[in-house]
Formats: sequence, C-alpha cells, structure tokens
Amino acid sequence: MAMEKTYETDELIVVWNPELCKHAGKCVQGLPRVFEVGRRPWVILENGTKEEIMEVIDRCPSGALKYVVK
Repeated sequence: MAMEKTYETDELIVVWNPELCKHAGKCVQGLPRVFEVGRRPWVILENGTKEEIMEVIDRCPSGALKYVVK
C-alpha cells in the first residue's frame, strides 16, 4: 500500500495518492510549472496560484489529487 504524499503552502494542502493515479496527465498538461513528473519533488505549489492549482486538480479524472483550502 503506497502512502499519500502531502504538499503544503500557507493557503493550500494538496494530497496525492499514487495508488489512484491513472497518469492521465491533466495536472502536468494543465500546470507544468507546478506538476512536473521528472522532478523531485514533482509538485511545487509555490510555482502556481491557489486558484490555478485548484482548477487543475478539479480536472483530475482519477481523484488521485485532492486539495484542502486552509
């Protein structure tokens, strides 16, 4: 069982569940400066606005990416 990964800023908490991820690429295509597969960490929330990140995560077809607004 893979563990969820959590990424956090002052405004937002993003949780990624790799077991649910279907690699549809909506996050990477939608906001590549935040979501970049070959990078570690692959999610850098500071590279986008809260609104941009939420919009892209809302398009995730698998539900692997979720967010909580602080």
